[in-house]
Amino acid sequence: MLSDGVLTFLPFVRRIREATVSEERKPSIKKIRSTGAMKRLMAEYFAELDEAATTGSAKVAWCTSVGPAELLRSFGFRVYFPENHGALLGASRMAAELIPAANAFGYSPDICSYLTSDVGSFLQKKTPLTPAFGMASVPKADLLIYNTNQCRDVQDWLAFYQREWQVPMAGILTPRSLGEITSTHIESLATQHRELIPLLEEVSGQAFDIDRLREVVASSFRCTQLWKKVLRLAEHKPSPLTFFDGTIHMGPAVVLRGDPRAETYYETLIAELKQRTAEQLGAVDGESYRFYWEGMPVWGKLRDHAETFAEHRACVVASTYCNSWIFDGLGEQDPFKGMARAYSEIFIVRSEEFKEEYLARMVREYEIDGIVFHDAKTCPNNSNNRYGLPGRVLDSLDVPHVVINGDLNDLRMYSEEQARTQFEALVEQLHERGS
Repeated sequence: MLSDGVLTFLPFVRRIREATVSEERKPSIKKIRSTGAMKRLMAEYFAELDEAATTGSAKVAWCTSVGPAELLRSFGFRVYFPENHGALLGASRMAAELIPAANAFGYSPDICSYLTSDVGSFLQKKTPLTPAFGMASVPKADLLIYNTNQCRDVQDWLAFYQREWQVPMAGILTPRSLGEITSTHIESLATQHRELIPLLEEVSGQAFDIDRLREVVASSFRCTQLWKKVLRLAEHKPSPLTFFDGTIHMGPAVVLRGDPRAETYYETLIAELKQRTAEQLGAVDGESYRFYWEGMPVWGKLRDHAETFAEHRACVVASTYCNSWIFDGLGEQDPFKGMARAYSEIFIVRSEEFKEEYLARMVREYEIDGIVFHDAKTCPNNSNNRYGLPGRVLDSLDVPHVVINGDLNDLRMYSEEQARTQFEALVEQLHERGS
């Protein structure tokens, strides 16, 4: 689906494509030197999980990605995030062969493809963790904890493993479509966090320590503030990083928040990106257009998308997705209220009015020329184009947009030709406008 303004320019697409096939314009993806340090850190993280699961040296807790990881870490759990595995399945393109196994097991092809690819991975005993980190399988959980702030699928996802392993499961139920987040919301959610303590004490064999929780939450807050600095560096022209870089380098902010090693990594990354800005070295050569990505990545097409935009000197400088791991609420004095606020302030939980204001602010702050909305077939909760939001926000700002149809993991829902046509038509529209 294209916005009306872009449809006008479809006749130009063939000319654009012919002009960009030459080897002379083939883009180079600038490597971030800190990537090596990140890979080593992630390898350490998975090695620790594998050791805990195979030797019993520590208890393993599975936690949904925007769940109470800090509380779990304060009890000494090794924390594993199934959505991270889902993203690895998509990026490695293993998802395509694994989703049908989950479908045959009774999971609909219309539900979250993170869930179906992960369940398929378990059923088929195939995982990218084997070639990447030498792990025979995902780490078996001693405890399963979820937060429904993203969707109900996460609860059903962990329920599969509860039935397989017969281990305890509990969760936090977060209200949706929140405008103003009130003290009533915060107190209710903080209470739900506190009510997890007896179960965590029982499974971990450790007594709750409020001072330890404060330490972990403080580290998590520092991590998220450093991650915010990383993303805010993209306000610079030219931007030293792209959205596609962000989807990779957000790894420590997702799986190691609350661990000081994540803080150290982002200090290293920030120093490198600041050097790029000082040298006016952009992530995209000759940056001419600045785009915003709204919705989930198409994990199996990250590099293809990065190269397509770079061909046209377009830099995707910001996204809702990467910003979803900025948790300012963790700075509150009471760690329970901090977690409650942080995990109820995320974009996916908020009202349409909040989302409109948020996107308008992003357009202004990052000086966005155009927006790409990804309508992910199996992720309606993270597809924000379906109820008129693009028109309400962008018409008043005079910012053109396109909507690409696809999915986070299931590439059967994605058309290479259609997506490229839309990307290029958006660039052509901006070119004609003299943006």
